[in-house]
Amino acid sequence: MSLSVYIIAYNEAKKIADTINSVLWADEIIVADSASTDETARIAEALGARVVQIPFHGFGHLRNQAIKACTHEWIFSLDTDEQCTPEVRDEILSTLAESPAHDAYLVPRRNYFMGRWIRHSGWYPNFRQPQLFRKGAMKYVESPVHEGYELLSHKPVGRLEQAIWQIPFRDFEEVVKKANRYSSLGACKLADRRVSMGAALGHGIWSFLKHYVAKRGFLDGWPGFVIAFGNFEGTFYRYAKRFEQQEQWPLPKQAALRRPGDVSDK
Repeated sequence: MSLSVYIIAYNEAKKIADTINSVLWADEIIVADSASTDETARIAEALGARVVQIPFHGFGHLRNQAIKACTHEWIFSLDTDEQCTPEVRDEILSTLAESPAHDAYLVPRRNYFMGRWIRHSGWYPNFRQPQLFRKGAMKYVESPVHEGYELLSHKPVGRLEQAIWQIPFRDFEEVVKKANRYSSLGACKLADRRVSMGAALGHGIWSFLKHYVAKRGFLDGWPGFVIAFGNFEGTFYRYAKRFEQQEQWPLPKQAALRRPGDVSDK
């Protein structure tokens, strides 16, 4: 069976080549770009990918439009911080060569951060939506971020055994940028809720404890602490930004200041 790979991207010139190079074995590679201002599109095209421009209206909408651009029966979804491995390539090809038992498959992800593979912190095995699926077997919920999916097949979701790589952050600057962007998108999902700064703090603390204690992030050393702290920040600011939206604080204003005695001051 033929396979399309779609990769969503925005200003990912530093990552896109590694992702595309890991799936050159596919029959088709689609890069769903959202008007990148760097070299993402040029690099992708140079490596043989077909670039389609899709305005960004949330990740759910972006992924659904990327699916429409794929022309083959089976689709493999990758983000630019993910890379296929030889083991996953071989498992996919073997699965498609037979009569697949499922129409959609979850794919485990092995995360690399701060110079080491992360084994805890909720990062392994780290599943997201099904990443291998038959076209028409599922669609994404059109949420701004952390989009869910709707299974359109009567068959249950399967799981691959082998893991792809995920390199979510190349440096701490990217950690901060991603937390800022995702907290802004996440605040939109809270648009129908009233929140407080106390709720922001409570949700942030719970997110830290969930990753550092409940998911045993402490066993990952400093990387585990940074992951938990990053989740605290992203969650706290998601609720804090929603609180800011609902309060709509006015900025202080004053009249134009001139020299004392200026006639225009009277």
